[in-house]
Amino acid sequence: MSWMTWILFVSLLWIYSVCISDAEKCPQKYKKLKCVKQQKTSLVIGDDFRGFFNGGRNQTGMGCIVFLRKNQTEQQGLKWGWPQMMAKDGSYLLLISQWHIKNKLQLHVLEGKHCNSTSCNGTDSACVFHHTLTDSACVFNHTLTDSCQIRCVDTGTICNGYSYSDKICSEMGVKDSYIINITATNNNCINCNDPVKKPEQKITCNATIITEGEKVDATKASEVMNSMPNLVANIKTSAEVTVGKGLKGVIVTQRDPEEVDQVLFAYESLHDSISIIDSEDALATFQRSVVVPKEAFEKIQSQNVSVPFAVIFRFNNLTDESNSTILNDEVLAVSMATEITNLTDKIRLNFHNVIYDGTPSCQSWNGEGSRPNWTGDGCETITHGNNVTCACSHLTFFAILLAPPNVTISSSDLRKLTIITQIGCGVSMFFLGIVLFMHFLLRRTKASIATRILIHLVSALFLLNLTFLTNNYVAQLKSSVGCKIMAALMHYFMLATFTWFAVQAFHICQQLYMGGKTIIRHYMIKVCITSWVLPSIVGIVLLSIGKYGEQAILTSDSTESISMCWITDTEVHSIVNIGYYALVFIFTFITFITIVSWLCCLRRVGAGTETSGKNIVIILGLCCMLGITWGFAFFAHGILRIPAYYIFTVLNSFQGLFLFIYYWKTSHSKEVMGGVSDTNSSSNTSTLKTRVDIFENPYSNLPEKEKKPGNTGGE
Repeated sequence: MSWMTWILFVSLLWIYSVCISDAEKCPQKYKKLKCVKQQKTSLVIGDDFRGFFNGGRNQTGMGCIVFLRKNQTEQQGLKWGWPQMMAKDGSYLLLISQWHIKNKLQLHVLEGKHCNSTSCNGTDSACVFHHTLTDSACVFNHTLTDSCQIRCVDTGTICNGYSYSDKICSEMGVKDSYIINITATNNNCINCNDPVKKPEQKITCNATIITEGEKVDATKASEVMNSMPNLVANIKTSAEVTVGKGLKGVIVTQRDPEEVDQVLFAYESLHDSISIIDSEDALATFQRSVVVPKEAFEKIQSQNVSVPFAVIFRFNNLTDESNSTILNDEVLAVSMATEITNLTDKIRLNFHNVIYDGTPSCQSWNGEGSRPNWTGDGCETITHGNNVTCACSHLTFFAILLAPPNVTISSSDLRKLTIITQIGCGVSMFFLGIVLFMHFLLRRTKASIATRILIHLVSALFLLNLTFLTNNYVAQLKSSVGCKIMAALMHYFMLATFTWFAVQAFHICQQLYMGGKTIIRHYMIKVCITSWVLPSIVGIVLLSIGKYGEQAILTSDSTESISMCWITDTEVHSIVNIGYYALVFIFTFITFITIVSWLCCLRRVGAGTETSGKNIVIILGLCCMLGITWGFAFFAHGILRIPAYYIFTVLNSFQGLFLFIYYWKTSHSKEVMGGVSDTNSSSNTSTLKTRVDIFENPYSNLPEKEKKPGNTGGE
């Protein structure tokens, strides 16, 4: 070998030694060790090997030749592709890393002292080098009588089935690697790669995010997650980040774009630190684990992020104004260098051996707003016994919300109620449409005030049914903005419907008390402003503060739960909807009881000539006009809840049909309550009749001379 060759050889050894000792300072082509990874087959030669090897200019299948120093103490080079060798108790040991295991290489380790007489040029059939390197089957064992001993190490399989040996590895002073005894004649491996790793660095950030009640401020928590990219530049591989008082998270960086892989986090309990896991097999031993898929890092690379990273924080007792029941008050936040959505290989959050009362539902919050606005958008809930897994297509704040057992319904009941509601709402819209058609296109006379109020109610009910039928389809589009708009529209029409119920009751009471007269100036303008404008103000306020979104309807079978666009805050729903309807219900129910009692009184004194069937139609029409049937849904509780849902679904879905029949019946008589008054009736009977003459056919505008003397007429 010429002196120029020796100088070149020594220079290469020096460059590689620098790369091994400090991989961050290596030139890019040396740092990645493309030869070892791409060729897959390499010849490993120890530093005390005596012999020579001539591969030849046209030699094929030779791969890379790697020269190693034995008993090297530095292990930094292992992660960049260099194996290591060491001598112990008369045996030679080869050390490989997880990098070699993952890349499934074939390392042909040359170890022998009788090779100086062998020349291997790739053409000699007796050349053990050539046969070993070009043989498709990697065979470890060869006899000790070979002049040049070669052990073929298949890094992808040789350590399969060998668990971590903490005691042996501690005695040998080896960590984060696998040991193969190349002196032995059979496959062997000592696993010194602890699958549970602690972060290599520790970083402390001074910030106050704990409120007085030991709650974590949600706004501060979001700010912490947004500030994590500022720390990445000072982190080589991983770091534990401590923020404020005891709040800890972990950051893992993957600087080599060709070596990105999934990242696994796990911890045992709420008070344990978060560890980094090498293998998914080790996740089963932890109660909590998070798997960030490789696809997420690939998405970051496509956006030209300089240093891809993943960070996880655990927030206990996060402030939540919706008072949602969160499993163990535990919120996990997972973030990366940029926004990650639409993952096909979803991020998985595993909760093992958890005890909960209710139905779990995986929810997420995008970090916007002063309080969490939980939504099930993009997350799938998978339950198996006491294990719950959340599979989500995006990265953000995550939590498992628990619905109390009495809030859920069986999957069979949900299917039946859904079918009844869809058919009933369709039928209701059809007949409500006929009523509107009759009013706007067939009407020949000026409608009374009572008629106009009822038409407004019919319009509100028609639009409410329309938004309800289309709600689920909008929710399935998984559009956050579209779902919020749909929820706001349906809520607006529901509040408007409630208000028109109250207006109907108020108008009936006024007519009964005033004898059919209307004394309020600009009456219709005032009731229209009250019924249409005020609910819109409520809807705009709730939309601006982010109270609308996707809401899951939970069943006993989580796979059959459905989503709809609605109010996501239970307190807002209780106050705005249930509270408001309770006031309307009290007023309309009192009105309903008053009218029914007068009907019974008229029947007893003989002033009513209508049949029982007509009375039933009148009562059903009143129930629909006054919204009495909604009480079955809002006030259902306990064992009567499911039967009440069926009653509400049937009656409320067909309220359009009842209103249509009511109109159809009343349009064929001059007065629907009590017929034509008898002039010889007692004063009491005449008075009662006058009070109920407001139910006169709204399309009959008779001349004053044709009206009975006791009838005060129109409205």
